Amino acid sequence: MMRKYAYLLALARERHFGRAAQACHVSQPTLSNAIRQLEEDLNVPIVERGRTFQGFTREGQMVLEYARRVLSEQEALIQSLRQGNLGLGGTAKLGVIPTALPAVAHILAPFAERHPKLRVSLRSMSSREIQRGLSAFELDAGITYVDNEPLLGVRSRPLYIERYFLLTRRTGPLEGRTGIGWREAAELPLCLLTPDMQNRRIAESAFERAGVCVTPEVETNSLMNLFTLVRRGHWSSVVPGQLLTVVRADPKLVALPLESPVITYTVGLVSIDRDPPTPLVNALLEMMASLDLATTIGEEAERARAMSGGS
Repeated sequence: MMRKYAYLLALARERHFGRAAQACHVSQPTLSNAIRQLEEDLNVPIVERGRTFQGFTREGQMVLEYARRVLSEQEALIQSLRQGNLGLGGTAKLGVIPTALPAVAHILAPFAERHPKLRVSLRSMSSREIQRGLSAFELDAGITYVDNEPLLGVRSRPLYIERYFLLTRRTGPLEGRTGIGWREAAELPLCLLTPDMQNRRIAESAFERAGVCVTPEVETNSLMNLFTLVRRGHWSSVVPGQLLTVVRADPKLVALPLESPVITYTVGLVSIDRDPPTPLVNALLEMMASLDLATTIGEEAERARAMSGGS
């Protein structure tokens, strides 16, 4: 039965019988027959069938949700059984918002040393994708904002405070400045992240609090693109402090703290709200508790800002 549930989840992810079979390393007839057998076992139609995959029936959605819970509990049990004798194993599936990717190594480097048999699958995801991934039991944990948009059915542990800067050219009307207000920044030609990114929505909220509305000239879903566009073009951008830790200091650019208002948000580890937490989540929480990550990450961002020309 577990194998059939695994096939069902693969079909939900891939939404294509052939790709789902490939992901499960079986033939398409094998996967299709297993799902038909599951329908017969439960005496309900699970898949809307046509020439191509059409989706799941109402009963199929219920079976899919149950399959996710069952396989998640099975994985938690395997982790618990392994932990006593062999230590954590398997694959940890983590989703991380792009702005937090530079900070992840502060956790994963010591975590990997403590749990050498554990593999990690790390994906850059939007905050909404992380929420969906946790709800669907497709992620073990995520790193995302914990105090802005509501998170449903999760537990969170703060990791660090994110602060925001205007990345702009050193010369020009802002030359010699050590800070800038959001209202004044709105008058500049801007390149910002796309609206599906929570960092963009945070920036828009800050501009609104300053009494202005912005329409960027360029939008991108890549933080590195923001840096490149500012460096090569005439635009400025709103960036988190963590971006400054992974880009080479450029004498042509400066990172000015955004003020009036000063905006900060907390980034943290999130996981499904369950008792007890899985061994993997417990291990991540223990690792975070043993490290002063907020100070380390904050100091790193401040050093990077100083190198980029901040005061």
